[in-house]
Amino acid sequence: MGLDHRYVFVGGLHRSGTSLLARMIAAHPQVAAIRNAPVPENEGCYLQGAIPHTARHGAPMHFATDPAQHLIEGGPFDRLETRIRLQADWDPWFDRGRPWRVEKSPVNLTRMRLYQQLFPLSQFVVLIRHPQAVAAAVAKWLPDPPQTLIDHWLAAHDQLRRDLAWLHAAAVIRYEDLVARPAQMTEGIFRFLDLPPVPPDGALRNGNDDYPDAPPMTDGQAARAAEWGYGPDLQVMPATPHLTHPLRAVAEAARQPWSVPRS
Repeated sequence: MGLDHRYVFVGGLHRSGTSLLARMIAAHPQVAAIRNAPVPENEGCYLQGAIPHTARHGAPMHFATDPAQHLIEGGPFDRLETRIRLQADWDPWFDRGRPWRVEKSPVNLTRMRLYQQLFPLSQFVVLIRHPQAVAAAVAKWLPDPPQTLIDHWLAAHDQLRRDLAWLHAAAVIRYEDLVARPAQMTEGIFRFLDLPPVPPDGALRNGNDDYPDAPPMTDGQAARAAEWGYGPDLQVMPATPHLTHPLRAVAEAARQPWSVPRS
């Protein structure tokens, strides 16, 4: 089991586009990914035994506001044994000989602070999507009222904002920007990883177009969503992606492609 690789953890609420983003990162020749695993969406949370992951863990539109699933430094899983078990369980699923590994699981949204402790050189990319689109997309799975789903989105991203202050290397981008400008957004991500950019394979379709009748937000919900550049009726307003990196040159190189205005 080698220790010469680094992890980029991708997280976000279900139906935010995290699988798409992970595949785009894994297209880089220097990034290994979990492939052909007998688990949903090749998610690493199902392939390890270090942190419990049962039917009550990672439940869509519930896990991100469950205090028991907010794993941080100093908690019961902040132990060398957790790191060793995670790496041993994941190791067979990754290609050898690549310096980076991308692991994508929605629950990474609430595990970043723990993973930073376990893997100090790890980096994090969170993908967010308009709360109305997410609520509409998960509605087929859940009986929760649409307003409850939007409230969960808002609470989850409030916690994300608080957690970002603890992370050394983290980027938060929006699904809508990714599908509108895939070349620029992936260039920024690869530069964030200090890798030479690889252009994406073709254009992307905006899945938000599938939800013209997405549940509306209340005025109060819309005011909170506006902090992320989201408005009523699936409106997406200009916003600068969040990015932190301990090396200023890397951070500036990553931000540069994202400074291009939305078309």
